[in-house]
Amino acid sequence: MGIDNFTAQKRTGAGIPTTNGRPAAGRPFSGLPRGRQIHKTFNNIKITILCGFVTILVLRGTIGVGNLGGSGGDADNQNLIEETNRILAEIRSDGADPDDPAESQINPNVTYTLGPKIANWNEERKVWLDQNPEFPNFVNGKARILLVTGSPPNPCDNPIGDHYLLKSIKNKIDYCRIHGIEIVYNMAHLDKELAGYWAKLPLIRRLMLSHPEVEWIWWMDSDAFFTDMVFEIPLSKYDNYNLVVHGYPDLMFNQKSWIALNTGSFLFRNCQWSLDLLDAWAPMGPKGPIRDEAGRILTANLKGRPAFEADDQSALIYLLISKKDEWMDKVFLENAYYLHGYWAGLVDRYEEMIEKYHPGLGDERWPFVTHFVGCKPCGSYGDYAVEKCLRSMERAFNFADNQVLKLYGFRHRGLLSPKIKRIRNETATPLEFVDQFDIRRQPVHGEHS
Repeated sequence: MGIDNFTAQKRTGAGIPTTNGRPAAGRPFSGLPRGRQIHKTFNNIKITILCGFVTILVLRGTIGVGNLGGSGGDADNQNLIEETNRILAEIRSDGADPDDPAESQINPNVTYTLGPKIANWNEERKVWLDQNPEFPNFVNGKARILLVTGSPPNPCDNPIGDHYLLKSIKNKIDYCRIHGIEIVYNMAHLDKELAGYWAKLPLIRRLMLSHPEVEWIWWMDSDAFFTDMVFEIPLSKYDNYNLVVHGYPDLMFNQKSWIALNTGSFLFRNCQWSLDLLDAWAPMGPKGPIRDEAGRILTANLKGRPAFEADDQSALIYLLISKKDEWMDKVFLENAYYLHGYWAGLVDRYEEMIEKYHPGLGDERWPFVTHFVGCKPCGSYGDYAVEKCLRSMERAFNFADNQVLKLYGFRHRGLLSPKIKRIRNETATPLEFVDQFDIRRQPVHGEHS
């Protein structure tokens, strides 16, 4: 029987009963009076209408009345996108919090400070360490290090930027876990006047004062990746120094270059000298007229510096040049290994490094840190094409991650692939692989690389 015939028959059988008193052919007479049949028929109609109405209400509450049509779902999706963008816009906005007290204006005639002057930190810290032996500044003969990094409190302008911030912190957590280093990830502006490049200064000072058990504070930018997971900083090399930063004496004092050193990765000893240097470094940082005027001074005095507001790196170079006798005897300009390695000359050579060299060198053969200077994956602008930066950051992350995954018997399918593949089979004696591949057992210090 065809579908059309079946449908017609079904509709006929379910039709409204006839009001004629005669029985239909093939059906027995119901025996009900005509009035009661009519009343029953109308009751059935009302029940059917009521059930249909309830069904519509349920559907509307469950999937939305707009989705019953063909294009309603697209409209709802568009509304959801617009609402999400609105929330993100509110988060990104710099609107004042009504509960915040009114901010006082910075007086340009008064030297800006990070806080109350502290003059006896070495003595106070020593007393605290003596009174709290459960928090030693040296553990098993190694100085306690606190790695500090962070990112702005707002979401990235470019959504992919948040993904690479996640990869960056994963990379740093891996390195710190392997080498027994503590880590702090900050997303708060502790001083509203020192935003942007300068936000690290009040944070470093606060961490020094709040963690007297830490011997070294190691700042690292969010766009810098560890790419030698075996190499360790040779701290004994810096016993007589309080600031370790990647730099070149010739560029600093002979050429007075604005790139003589890089503040994307540096170490501060927790001591009075460091607090004093932070106090001397900060006054160029307050946003507004002070930072703008300081920028003009830095551009006039540092070779090759473009005209823009004062940044922390240029300010430190200017301070160390202009007051060399006061500060430089405790500053170590490190260039024997890559505490900072400029990415553009490194990321395309990773395959060559893998073929010729091995982790633990830390220098141009296998860079300790690859720093993506000029890339702004979290911002809406940068000095390089976003695609090139993201591709290079992906290569750097996977280059480092392969060194971590090796212990577990895996590596990435390629330096641009997030997918991994097995590089050795499981075994009934897994500890032999731990002894062979665990890089925690084979750290390489700078002086022995």
